[in-house]
Amino acid sequence: MKGLKKMSVLGLSFAGLLLMGAASAKVVNIGYSGPLSGGAASYGKDCQSGLQMAIDEINAAGGVTVKGEKVTFNLVSLDDRYLPNETATNVKRLTSQGISTIFVPHAGGILTVQPLTTKDPNFLLVAYSSEPKILEANNPLTFMLPPRYDNYLQPFVKQEITTFGKKLGMVGTTSAYGKAWADAVSGEWKKQGGTVGTDNGVDYGTTVDYSSAVTKALSEKPDVLFIGGPSQPTALVVKAAREQGFKGGFIVMDQAKFEQMNQVVPMSYLNGAVGVLPVAQFPGTQVFVNQYSRKYKKIPTSEAALNYMGVNIVVSAMVAAGTTDDATAIRAKLASAAASLPRGKTIFKINGVTPAGHVDATVLAAYVKDGAFTSLRLPASLLK
Repeated sequence: MKGLKKMSVLGLSFAGLLLMGAASAKVVNIGYSGPLSGGAASYGKDCQSGLQMAIDEINAAGGVTVKGEKVTFNLVSLDDRYLPNETATNVKRLTSQGISTIFVPHAGGILTVQPLTTKDPNFLLVAYSSEPKILEANNPLTFMLPPRYDNYLQPFVKQEITTFGKKLGMVGTTSAYGKAWADAVSGEWKKQGGTVGTDNGVDYGTTVDYSSAVTKALSEKPDVLFIGGPSQPTALVVKAAREQGFKGGFIVMDQAKFEQMNQVVPMSYLNGAVGVLPVAQFPGTQVFVNQYSRKYKKIPTSEAALNYMGVNIVVSAMVAAGTTDDATAIRAKLASAAASLPRGKTIFKINGVTPAGHVDATVLAAYVKDGAFTSLRLPASLLK
């Protein structure tokens, strides 16, 4: 009994030391404003899970040391329901709490709050969106994680025209982002010598039955269909097209992810499609994929993976800059932090961060052939 009592006291003492160590660490809040309710909640929660996983790992490893001070992190998440005006309100609330790094995962919100980054107090805006206008704003405190969507256009169109033919049917989503993608892919399709049919786009957020829109598009006998929105409804568009006898290819907007679509339709339905390469297909991501799958009981998509990567880059930049709250100093260290990040913490093979604040990386897309993914490398000249 005395031995047990002594061990108990020692255990309590050790636990107390751990608590004292944790208590002595400075806790730095990282902000997140994204859709956590409503139609885009699944997307917003996927982004949030990547942020939380990175923070949990950093804290479990004892945090980091910034200018001689031990630092751990805490995620402060606010729901903006995918509404830019709500994003602006949330950002003001977060900065009023002294938070100087804020992640936002949708173009409308990002473009709305970019002008606020340089106000007092300023903050580093970490943008998860492929909208090119984010970089074109030339904002000095924006850090953009994914490849801009116009990177995909030339290789996607070339692959589909070469494989299937020159007539494109249009059944994309009618969101602002979807319309921008539709305009861009139509322009590139014509540039490469193809013809574009009538726009039969529908709201993927509210439509239940896609057969009518698909029937209209197929009546023009296209060789390829442009489709895309959230993954599940995009898969239903594929299902409707295949069940109506369509044998051609698909250009899939980057919002939809193959690893989620093939949970709705068989891989054979996706043959001939080009889209975003699944995270698990990138070299060196298996540890991340396994750890995420165990933690969240689902397959990680780019939303989780790139936000996970983003936290690791920002925290490394904080260490290099010797500050957790000077957004300008942290921004200046992003390139070196990204270039030196361990491969297991990245998704792409990273070269650094461009002067415009964009991840500079080797990015691969996917073409589905015979039920398997074939990698398509994006032209390096388009990635800056």
